[in-house]
Amino acid sequence: MFTGIVQAVGKLEALEPSTLAVSAPESFRVALQLGESIAVDGCCLTLAGLDDAMHFDLSPETRERTTFGSRPLGSGVNLERAMLAAGRFGGHFVQGHIDTVGTVVSISPREGAVVYRFAAPPEYDRFLIDKGSIAIDGISLTVVDLEAGQFDVWVIPSTLEGTNLRERQPGDRVNMEFDMIARYVEKLTKINR
Repeated sequence: MFTGIVQAVGKLEALEPSTLAVSAPESFRVALQLGESIAVDGCCLTLAGLDDAMHFDLSPETRERTTFGSRPLGSGVNLERAMLAAGRFGGHFVQGHIDTVGTVVSISPREGAVVYRFAAPPEYDRFLIDKGSIAIDGISLTVVDLEAGQFDVWVIPSTLEGTNLRERQPGDRVNMEFDMIARYVEKLTKINR
């Protein structure tokens, strides 16, 4: 389980059909254990190796559901270690299970924030509500200004500085995980009909 509070921005060092290598600041790498879960751009991956970089195995399912198949080497990736049971909870419940890939539609600077507009496949609209949560590349964000297949998030300067959103441009693809609670509510309402 993750919170969507990015702890570091790493760099994509290598990408093979079934493996991924990411460099990270030393402060993030301290006390890492093989086998632990790390969210890489929001995708829960298992640390399989550690040298100058962190190494992860990728299944075909992971490559198909994420942006990993098309990310250029050297691009920044958001990193978060799994939450400890006694840890502080700062964002929202993030499982690290990417639902789909979306697209950056526009980026609009405003006073004290930057508004990012995203497009997602319309079948996911049912999981979005105004002021609800979404994880974009593993960042816990708040949804506003919904339209069919599109929505905005307002990003404050500290989030922009501490994540890879600062590298994003219109047309870029992003990993999206919709709110877990919304998915459970939908399932329960279907069962009780």
